Amino acid sequence: MILLRRLLGDVLRRQRQRQGRTLREVSSSARVSLGYLSEVERGQKEASSELLSAICDALDVRMSELMREVSDELALAELAQSAAATPSEPVTTQVRPMLGSVSVTGVPPERVTIKAPAEAVDVVAA
Repeated sequence: MILLRRLLGDVLRRQRQRQGRTLREVSSSARVSLGYLSEVERGQKEASSELLSAICDALDVRMSELMREVSDELALAELAQSAAATPSEPVTTQVRPMLGSVSVTGVPPERVTIKAPAEAVDVVAA
């Protein structure tokens, strides 16, 4: 099962790490407890829209950009899940225009890595 909170947490963590910022810095700027932000990043807590807005403001990232990245990750996770269910048949899906379409055949269900032009995207089937 694909957990949206886990994908969201992974994207938030990557955004923070790209900026070279600590959990403490972002939690302080977003006015959210360090422990709660950590749980959100680890996919253990569901973040409300208000909390996501505060975190996005602290990271200086538009919420639409965050959600777009989460949506792309969800599409890739669904692709990996489909490929794992039917390993003999290739599964193709359309993702963001920047990435084009991707096709996956006979992959282990645990982990798929798809290299995008800017960075590697890890997809984990939970």
